[in-house]
Amino acid sequence: MKALIKIAAMVCAGILPAAMAQHSAAASDFVGVRQTTAPSKERGTDVPVIVWYPADAGGKPVTLGESRFFVGTDAMLDAPVAHARYPVILLSHGAGLGGTPEAMSWIATPLARQGFIVAAPVHVGNGGAHRSAAETMKLWLRPADISATLDALEKQPLFGDHIEPGRTGVLGLSMGGNTALALAGGRIDPIRLAGYCDDGARNPSLCGWVKQSGVDLHAMDMKLADRDNRDKRIEFAMAIDPAPVDVFQTEPFSKVSIPVEIVNLGKPGAIPLTVLASGIAKAIPKGMYSVVGNASHYSIFGMCKPDAAEMAKSADIDEPICSDSDGRSRLEIHRELIDMVIKAFDQRLKTSPGR
Repeated sequence: MKALIKIAAMVCAGILPAAMAQHSAAASDFVGVRQTTAPSKERGTDVPVIVWYPADAGGKPVTLGESRFFVGTDAMLDAPVAHARYPVILLSHGAGLGGTPEAMSWIATPLARQGFIVAAPVHVGNGGAHRSAAETMKLWLRPADISATLDALEKQPLFGDHIEPGRTGVLGLSMGGNTALALAGGRIDPIRLAGYCDDGARNPSLCGWVKQSGVDLHAMDMKLADRDNRDKRIEFAMAIDPAPVDVFQTEPFSKVSIPVEIVNLGKPGAIPLTVLASGIAKAIPKGMYSVVGNASHYSIFGMCKPDAAEMAKSADIDEPICSDSDGRSRLEIHRELIDMVIKAFDQRLKTSPGR
C-alpha cells in the first residue's frame, strides 16, 4: 500500500484546473469535459465532479489522467454540449492509485463519445494529497457522493436540459464497484467490515495501509454502515472487479430489482475472494456475470508509458502496476472492457421504455 500511496500523490495533483431529441443521441465526434461541484449534506461541503459529454466543436484541448507512469486521454475542456438528450452514467472511482475521476478517463471518454453524459465525483479521502485510510474505509459514504452528483446534474441547466429522463445507470471500478452494488441495493455488514483487516492476507495492500495509518476498524463508528443506499433513479448498475465484496450482507441482494452486471478480471479459480462476485451476481434476480480471464486487477488502470514498470521499480514501488496477463496488452484489455461497457449501457439505457 505504500506503493499506492506514493503513486496516488503523483497521479492526483488535483482536479481539472433547435429542439432536443426525444431519444438518446448517437455517437459524437467530440468529447467535452467540465469541472463542476455537487453540494453534499453527507460531506458537509461541495464535492468536486468531472463530467464528460458529447460535444460540438470548441473548447480547449486537455489531457486527463496523464502522469509519470500513465498515458492520459484527450478531451475538449468546456466545449459546448451537443444538442440532444443523453442517458447518464454515474462513474465511481476506486481508492489509492485509482482514487480520482481522472484515473478513469480511459473509459469515461469513449462512453461520452458513444452518446452518454458521464459524471464522476471525487470520493473524498480515497486518493490524492488528502487521502485517508479512515475515510476510505467508510464505504457507506461513497453512494451518497453519487446521488449528490445526480442531484446536481439534474439542477444545472447546462446538463439538466440535456439529460434523458429515466435513463440513468452507475458504473464502478474496484472500490467503485462496491459503491455501484450498494446503490443497486447491496448493504454492508458492519461486523464483516470491522473484521476486514483482521486477516492481513485478505487484502494486503489495503489493510497494510489501514494498519500503517493506525486505523482500528473495530473502533470505527459504523452505525450508518448497514443503511440502505439505493437510489431509485438508477436503472442499471455495472461493477468491474468490485472490492471489497466480502463485506456485504447476503440477503439484501435477493431484493435488488434492477439489472446488475458484474465483471471480474483474472483467471477463474485465481480471482481473490475479496473481489470474486459470482455469488453476488447469482443472488441478484437480474444479475449477470462474466470474467475477462486474460487480465488482472491492475488492468483497470490507465495505459502504462513504455518505461513505467522500470520507473516504478526505481521508485521502490512494489506493486505490478503495468502487469496484466501473458500475451495480452492493456490496450487490448481496455478495448474489450470498453466494448462490454458500451454494449451493456446501450442495451439498458438506450432501448425503448419497458425494456
